[in-house]
Amino acid sequence: MSTHTYKKFESGDSGDLPDKMTIYQDCMTQFNESPVNAKRCRILISRLLRLLANGEVFPETEATALFFSISKLFQHPNDSLRQAVYLSIKELSGISEDVLMATSSIMKDVQNGSDLVKSNAIRSLSVVLDESTAFSAERMLKSAVVSKNPTISSASLVTSYHLLPISENTVKRFSNETQEAVVDLKPFPQQDIIGDYYPNSTFITQYHALGLLYQLKKNDKMSLLKLVRQFADSNNLKNQLAKVQLIKIVNELVQRDPQLFPQFQGLLYHWLSNKYESVQIEVTKVITSFAATNQRLVSPELFAVAVQTLQSLLTVPRVTTKFAALRILNRLSMVSPDKILICNPELESLINDSNRNVSTYAITILLKTGTEKNISSLISTITKFIHEVSDDFKIIIIDAVRTLSLNFPQEWKAILNFLIDVLKNGEGGFKFKNNIVEALIDIVSFVPQSKELALENLCDFIEDCEFNEILVRILHLLGKEGPFTSNPSLYVRHIYNRLVLENSIIRSAAVVSLSKFALSKKDTSLRKSIVSLLKRIANDPDDEVRDRAVIALQFIENSNERISEEFIQSKYTYDFQSLESVLSVYMNNNSDSFETPFDVSNVRKITEDEAKALELKRKQDQLHNSRLEAIETCTADGSINNERADAATYAGPSSAEDQSELLASKYADELLSIEEFKPFGKLINSSNVVSLTEPEAEFVVNGVKHILKEHVIFQFNITNTLNDVALDNVAVTCTPEDPDNAILEELFSIPIDRLLPSTEGAVYVAFKKSEEIVMEGFLNNLTFTTKELNPETNEPFEGDEGFEDEYEIDSIFLNAGDYIKNSFVGDFTTVFDELPNEEVAVYNIQENITVQEVIDKIIVNTSCLPLENTQFAQSESNSHILKLFGKSALTGVKIALIVRIVKSSKGVALKAQGKSENATLCADLINSII
Repeated sequence: MSTHTYKKFESGDSGDLPDKMTIYQDCMTQFNESPVNAKRCRILISRLLRLLANGEVFPETEATALFFSISKLFQHPNDSLRQAVYLSIKELSGISEDVLMATSSIMKDVQNGSDLVKSNAIRSLSVVLDESTAFSAERMLKSAVVSKNPTISSASLVTSYHLLPISENTVKRFSNETQEAVVDLKPFPQQDIIGDYYPNSTFITQYHALGLLYQLKKNDKMSLLKLVRQFADSNNLKNQLAKVQLIKIVNELVQRDPQLFPQFQGLLYHWLSNKYESVQIEVTKVITSFAATNQRLVSPELFAVAVQTLQSLLTVPRVTTKFAALRILNRLSMVSPDKILICNPELESLINDSNRNVSTYAITILLKTGTEKNISSLISTITKFIHEVSDDFKIIIIDAVRTLSLNFPQEWKAILNFLIDVLKNGEGGFKFKNNIVEALIDIVSFVPQSKELALENLCDFIEDCEFNEILVRILHLLGKEGPFTSNPSLYVRHIYNRLVLENSIIRSAAVVSLSKFALSKKDTSLRKSIVSLLKRIANDPDDEVRDRAVIALQFIENSNERISEEFIQSKYTYDFQSLESVLSVYMNNNSDSFETPFDVSNVRKITEDEAKALELKRKQDQLHNSRLEAIETCTADGSINNERADAATYAGPSSAEDQSELLASKYADELLSIEEFKPFGKLINSSNVVSLTEPEAEFVVNGVKHILKEHVIFQFNITNTLNDVALDNVAVTCTPEDPDNAILEELFSIPIDRLLPSTEGAVYVAFKKSEEIVMEGFLNNLTFTTKELNPETNEPFEGDEGFEDEYEIDSIFLNAGDYIKNSFVGDFTTVFDELPNEEVAVYNIQENITVQEVIDKIIVNTSCLPLENTQFAQSESNSHILKLFGKSALTGVKIALIVRIVKSSKGVALKAQGKSENATLCADLINSII
């Protein structure tokens, strides 16, 4: 068998790995022969290296035997064999014992070997030396650094780089020689060249020397500044990688101290016109990434030139350069899409690029920078292109179009026609088709005027759809939206076809969807027909289909119409986080063998418009997070990273997207579990978390305002950051800012008995309110008794009475926004015009803040949902219109806001116009908008 494997490997065309034991035995035999066959030994070493490169592992004893057998080949003077020996030594050193024994042979070659093998010998030193023997190589490495042969000098510098973790002090002693290597232009020695060919030096030594100098001086800011000034002003740097390294050092400096950026602007401007494309790419990356976080320190002229440089790089023939430029532009399109509009002509020309990576990137950037004027032409261009790419690229394009549909809902017709065309005519797998259907569902949900056209086309699609999951999803959508269209009977036929032609899974979904049309107010004649259909389906051979049909008939034929609507076409849904929590409590507290029925009244309900608002808010947060990730990625890519390339592996999805729902469920459960609050009734609304202390304070306090029907509860989450100190009887004293006109009446407070180090607890203060909407501010004081802990028991010392103390924290304000919930409306302008009560207020902010910061503050203060993608302002725009919509958490009345923002040299001016069904709520919210 070994002979067969060995002979099979003799064929040069064979792709199989050689037999490990055969190679081991042959190596042990051939390497110990006398005389040594150099050619045969080189072949065996190459096969051994191939085994190791493909993950084969030798036991330590066998690896050690191989190592010492190979070391015997040092006796042979053949240079080609010697090079192979050094490669094998580097590979085997990690799994062998006593590798130090080869040090003397390697050093002998470093001192007296030919130039051909000297560089290989120097590189091998880094794997055989340790901290105790590294000093012995100092003299040899120092002389090799200043060698006139560039390969020897580079090998010495790279070896020194790898010796830094082992013996940094040794490497530091020849830093002067390293600095000389940066400016010393080393050509290849002519006397070693045989023939007419003479290689041109790439001056790679400069790159290796500069990288080593950075590692030696990276913790010394002034040394790095001196290094940059020394090599940036001269023309000594000939190697493009060395120039890229110098730019990375500049980026490292400005990331540490942003105030240094202005003094480097002239240098960066000069580098933008460098003849090397890699240098231009690196400079534009530094400028754009720094501008994403420190926009005010980057001159508009420099940023514009950087974008123009990227624009010119899109026209070069090299694919790698175009792809690198597109990556930078893609990140910019997430942060400042308006700044790269000048690149659109070049991007459009890349749509038909032969490299699909380039073309797909170009399309996604164009979609992110799209405006109302060019969306239609862009969609028509993509329609011709999308059928030619693979599913992976199609999904990327569909996701970009899906985001575009939320940003520009008024362009829904062009987007909808594109998605329908791709859905019907495009070929692809489940993931591709599912992404299109999800995009269509988003359009139906958030652009009501598109509903009927989208549903009709989805009905045509399900006639030929082969994926059960997609069919069930579409049937659910038809049942949810179909009964409220102008012609519900149109969809009944398509749903009934699924009952006749499909499997039991589809039939079950179709029964539920069909039953919802029986309650349609648009066409009351459907009820009788659907009842007849359901009676026929009640004889279905599948249990699930049959049971669903019987249950649906029971509800439809029920004389109580309210019960029928509640169970078949419900106007609300349950909060799943709250439902899970309450069910868990019910299952764990089983004391009567479940004789007590589960009480669903304790589960928070969400209306349809609230559910849509939560979904839209989640999508807006995803878009915002993608922008932040783009900024972080730009910054990370532009800096020198010492971590492994595979360190940032995907850690799975986080719960950040559902944070608001999770917190609301958590607060409701916590309040329900406290006996004192049970008579207060249900929790209606909870505010966002408000920081009342600095994050680095001794006691970190966050406040949450809970609104109930006749009560208000302040929750103070307190974290003890002191070590070895416990806090007893922790309470918060709330004093009205205007005691004479206070409306809230304090009832009681619930303190924390004991707060141990690094733990969090909650203090509650309950108030009774005499009016529906109360706006009031409170001065807060944290009171507690400190007790020193016994480190052995982690309890206070016996007899320690403690020391009473207090700590002042920030005020907490109850404002109109705390009584508002997010709510969604499809046609904002129509609803705004229909609301009866109007209020207008004008503000002038003297602070030096951006328009985007004002928008963020208004959204937080009002607790309303931003619509029509108005939550983002263009980066350099001095004016913006913000549209917000919400409803009262107490009464459900609607409120809509239009805020016009203008920034000038004197500050930021706001004009807030609000309309609502409740004049008092409208006035209160408008007058506390900022």
